[in-house]
Amino acid sequence: MRRHEFQPGRLIAGLVLVVAGGLHLLDNTGRADLPWFAIIPMTMGGLTLAALVGLVTYAVRRDRRDRITESSDR
Repeated sequence: MRRHEFQPGRLIAGLVLVVAGGLHLLDNTGRADLPWFAIIPMTMGGLTLAALVGLVTYAVRRDRRDRITESSDR
């Protein structure tokens, strides 16, 4: 498998959804009593954080790529 770029936004989104799924599973099996309004905001907040991290990562990589292209043009 070829190496690919590390994408921290996708990592955060995946971790948030795994945790939300695990909490939902614990709630359904009766091992935890979690209200629905605890899981939904946590999931939305985590996905928002993942989107922000993805945007920052994209901006940093784009800036770095532009600098490399600009320096090679000179």
